[in-house]
Amino acid sequence: MKEFWTSLASLLGVLAFCQSLLQMVFPPELRFASLKFLNRALNCFSSYCYYDITEIDGVNTNELYNAVQLYLSSFVSASGSRLSLTRAVNSSATTFGLSNNDCINDVFDGVAVLWEHVKRGFTLRIRKRDKDLILDSYLDYIMDKANDIRRKNQERLLYTNSRGGSLDSRGHPWESVPFKHPSTFETLAMDPERKRQIMEDLRDFAAGQAFYQRTGRAWKRGYLLYGPPGTGKSSMIAAMANFLGYDIYDLELTEVHSNSELRKLLMKTSSKSIIVIEDIDCSVNLSNRSKAPHAPASRSYYDPGAADAARGGGGEDGNNNTITLSGLLNFTDGLWSCCGSERIFVFTTNHIDKLDPALLRSGRMDMHIYMSYCSYPALKILLRNYLGSEAEDLLGGDTAAAGKLREAVEKAKMTPADISEVLIKNRRNEERAVGELLEALRARAERNDKYGGGMREECELNGVAVEEEEEQEKRALEIPKEGSDCDNDASCKKVGDDEAEAEAEAEKKAK
Repeated sequence: MKEFWTSLASLLGVLAFCQSLLQMVFPPELRFASLKFLNRALNCFSSYCYYDITEIDGVNTNELYNAVQLYLSSFVSASGSRLSLTRAVNSSATTFGLSNNDCINDVFDGVAVLWEHVKRGFTLRIRKRDKDLILDSYLDYIMDKANDIRRKNQERLLYTNSRGGSLDSRGHPWESVPFKHPSTFETLAMDPERKRQIMEDLRDFAAGQAFYQRTGRAWKRGYLLYGPPGTGKSSMIAAMANFLGYDIYDLELTEVHSNSELRKLLMKTSSKSIIVIEDIDCSVNLSNRSKAPHAPASRSYYDPGAADAARGGGGEDGNNNTITLSGLLNFTDGLWSCCGSERIFVFTTNHIDKLDPALLRSGRMDMHIYMSYCSYPALKILLRNYLGSEAEDLLGGDTAAAGKLREAVEKAKMTPADISEVLIKNRRNEERAVGELLEALRARAERNDKYGGGMREECELNGVAVEEEEEQEKRALEIPKEGSDCDNDASCKKVGDDEAEAEAEAEKKAK
């Protein structure tokens, strides 16, 4: 054993002497060139090539590095044994990452690659024969997946346009708050088959970039939600946003004063968003032209009212709103609607017959969704949401009682909002909730029979229902109060003529 250590010490001494001799004979530049040549020679015989992705590219942050980090975090948690944890700003999820010098395998289009996390960067190892086949497409795939993960983890926002077109501190015309509406398609009180069709349509739209490019169409889609008040139109919009992970832009048309301002608002919206105009029939004067009264035969060019008429009745709004139907049509389907991608337009109305047919055609409002009164399948969803039990369990499996409940809800024509209120008040007592619900349904059904059965729904859709008074009040609040002076010269003249005739008649009687 002693001889072994003696021989080893002698060998180490010889090596140290040789190293010192090489450093004296060969300068550092020559040694560096020799090592570089040797490395290139070995790489010629290697079947792999390596790519370094650093965190900092000069003075800027490397976006590809962030994308790779997010992409690897999506599946590294299931295979890694030593991981790093991070959470980004405005994010609701924890991100898993590789520790230094750890490796992970990935497969893309049947090609295996290896990722290694080095200090402040990643190294990608790929076979030379596969480099030209997948490198560019693989990196594009990583960027797309990282954007999806980032959007899913990021807090969604609800935007509204600033009052009077003013800008915020960053120069943006939109103000935002966190969007935390809990509505989903699972909790939405609607026929399940209809919900499935809507979800499939939304899913096809979100994954249809190649389709829209191939067909030469702008990557957008329009949905019209119409029906009586309280049928869940706003909840449907929230469910769509939660399903797709999109932000919502709630556009208040009464705060937009011109078509050019409307276009500027559109330009400041982001992709992957839902642009909403609620109660569009009450926002501005966009009524059905086919039902509008005929205009006078001719008007003078110098008539002051002619300018207002040419602007689409802007002078009638009281807030100098000059948005025209043409401007709104170009907003939804014109050239300016193509200044972004993957956007959804949603309009809501209680009276679809009041809207101009040009606004409803395909290409602007592609899918019309009627939000009807509560049906029996929708009622079962409400019972599960508020009472935590299925309808069959609440009725004790009694098929006769289930049949009576189905018949009552079909005749009552109550909105999901009305039924929800009954269930909320009695959610702690299931038996009392079902009993009061049956009483409310029967009372509404009797009232419907008394006033003509199905006439109630028809009247509400045609604008003759009681809810019409609420919309009239809403319009009245938006119009500033005028003085006691006459607004119409013809009416003032008529009043003056009536007063003159009355005075003349009084003088005649006095004589």
